Amino acid sequence: MKFKDLGLDNRLLEGIEAIGFENATPVQEQAIPEILSGKDMIASAQTGTGKTAAFLLPVIHQILSKEQDDNHIKALIIVPTRELAVQIDQQMEGLSYFTSVSSIAVYGGSDGSSFTREKQALSEGADVIVGTPGRLIAHLNMGYVKVDALQHLILDEADRMLDMGFYDDLMKIISHLPKQRQNLLFSATMPPKIRELAKKILADPVEINIAVSKPAERILQVAFAVYDSQKIPLAKYLLQAKKLQSVIVFCSTKSSAKQLAKELKGLGFKAEDIHSDLDQNEREQVLRDFKNRKLNILVATDIMSRGIDIEDIELVINYDVPNDGEDYIHRIGRTARAASKGVAFTFINEKEQSKFLSIEELLGAPVPKGKVPESLGEAPVYQPKKRRNGGYGRPRKPRKSFKKKN
Repeated sequence: MKFKDLGLDNRLLEGIEAIGFENATPVQEQAIPEILSGKDMIASAQTGTGKTAAFLLPVIHQILSKEQDDNHIKALIIVPTRELAVQIDQQMEGLSYFTSVSSIAVYGGSDGSSFTREKQALSEGADVIVGTPGRLIAHLNMGYVKVDALQHLILDEADRMLDMGFYDDLMKIISHLPKQRQNLLFSATMPPKIRELAKKILADPVEINIAVSKPAERILQVAFAVYDSQKIPLAKYLLQAKKLQSVIVFCSTKSSAKQLAKELKGLGFKAEDIHSDLDQNEREQVLRDFKNRKLNILVATDIMSRGIDIEDIELVINYDVPNDGEDYIHRIGRTARAASKGVAFTFINEKEQSKFLSIEELLGAPVPKGKVPESLGEAPVYQPKKRRNGGYGRPRKPRKSFKKKN
């Protein structure tokens, strides 16, 4: 279906055409008419399917259709990370370029001048606010945020926000909002805790499911069983085998990301690490350099797996096996965006074999195993141990109620 057939405002269609969009993706085709009708929605779609435009376009259209000349916030979009807030605000700016609809990204980690600019927008009423939970609460507690006329609440990457421990913050923010509003909940996965959240904030919602928890078919996935001592030599071998312009390497901890970036730079690669220890300006500079191809390799922690919206990433390397299948999906989903193809390599040490088997079970098929070059020495065999109860590996311990940020 073409965007012009969805009944959107002509000014919006100009923005869509300027960006180069023509045909709606499946999630856009299903979501936009329902949102335009004013219904609440819970939607599940994998990364890279166009879900941001799926909620931005109908919300902007509804704001334009009412043409309210006041200084109140019309829509609030809550996201888990500053990178995602900036990404959505940038797409908002492009789509609404030929309209009068205003927006601002509100997130922590910035300087005092940014907080002042945010305060002005929140008190004078930018039409659309895209913000992280902690920063939004900081402003709401000061009493000047004009949300009494809010019409739309959107929770994006809701599963990630709950994983990061933002449930109480979300409910506190929602307590400040008017009860009569449209609620849209977008999540890449749909675990029980998301269903529970949906019951509390959505009213008779429409449900949309697009390819839940499955990677794009265009991603070539290969896994290597290795010893820890073989990881850096294998990364070097794979990166030197083909001249690539854009590679993301995901590590499970900040310390391993820092160490790997240091090693890669020492080997002559144009690489930098990005994680929560960097301040916002430093992170933005690293991302700009990566987008502009001043850097070829970005070494990142999982906090970045959903916040990087860069086209033409050729290769993703999981230097460490992700903690769960959802993280794996989002890591490798950085490649093969839109209609492009991509490659994802995963390094599995002996302790991570059972963990990776769980990921394969979620995927519904084994990931092909690559052969470690003989020059790197003998590698371990991928052979996860069966549990006595018929499963694989050691039984999992109950998860703690907190997650360490990377």
